[in-house]
Amino acid sequence: MLEGAGCVVIDLGVDVSVDKFVAAVQAHKPQFLGLSALLTTTMPQMGQIIKALEQEGLRREVKVLVGGAPVTQKFADQIGADGYASDAGTAVDRIKQLLVETSEVF
Repeated sequence: MLEGAGCVVIDLGVDVSVDKFVAAVQAHKPQFLGLSALLTTTMPQMGQIIKALEQEGLRREVKVLVGGAPVTQKFADQIGADGYASDAGTAVDRIKQLLVETSEVF
């Protein structure tokens, strides 16, 4: 969906370590980082990724969006994510909204 909307997507795959996310943000310098969880057992890692980005001084450089079947807006707020999307189409809309809010061009 994001590629169809004109975004460049770098897919790190599944079961990705916190360190690999941090390294990818350092290397690619994305505007957005999308995290998806399919099981509640993987949700805590989303918060760990955000904390690791903060510790590495990268948090202000990238907007973090979260989603996936068990994820909610409340959870996104609790871990400090910049956005939540319940599905891929909503993720595209949320990214467009964040770009407008930060005066970026989509």
